[in-house]
Amino acid sequence: MDEPKPLRPTSEATLRRLPIYHHLLQKRLATGIKTISCSQIAEELSCDATQIRKDLAVTGIKGRPKVGYDLAALILSIEIFLGWSRVRKAFLAGAGHLGSALLGYNRFHHYGLDIVAAFDRDPDRVGTKVHGREVLPINKLAGLAKRMRVEVGIITVPAPVAQEVADFMVSGGVRAIWNFAPTKINVPAGVIVQNEDLYSSLGVLLQKLSAAHRLR
Repeated sequence: MDEPKPLRPTSEATLRRLPIYHHLLQKRLATGIKTISCSQIAEELSCDATQIRKDLAVTGIKGRPKVGYDLAALILSIEIFLGWSRVRKAFLAGAGHLGSALLGYNRFHHYGLDIVAAFDRDPDRVGTKVHGREVLPINKLAGLAKRMRVEVGIITVPAPVAQEVADFMVSGGVRAIWNFAPTKINVPAGVIVQNEDLYSSLGVLLQKLSAAHRLR
């Protein structure tokens, strides 16, 4: 089954909620349940059933009145829509602590991502192996990306060199970049960037913790 082509862009909020639904649906399928409704999902997640119905509609699936969705079909529909049913090759640049942790997470493959190689500029890391992958010199990234038709790049390098690494990836034909560096990178039109700012998320978490303490 081909990936769906939505008529309009899907909101990032919906894209972030779909994996939450997927996780719940998989747990329910494992218990032997065959069908599920938006109301049942809403009750489990303490959220709005109408919003869930709208979110699921973007995948193209339709439920049946008074029955809901075929659970297995709904799971597959979400996986196809999110691109998890087609595994894409990825290169990771930056084999330090964070990069090594990502390389060691073996469930990415279940969600459509296969990190096939790691790169670094540190001579102490180049030539070593991290979770079974040899760390290659960063100047080989672009050429190998072209030859292997790699679509996804993951940046886990320090901020000062993130743009240089992004340029290597773009010149190698990478079409989507998952950026963990705490800085903005500039890419040409048509290249997708998803920024993951761990420091901002930590700041939000700790501020909420401080606020909760003040309310006690």
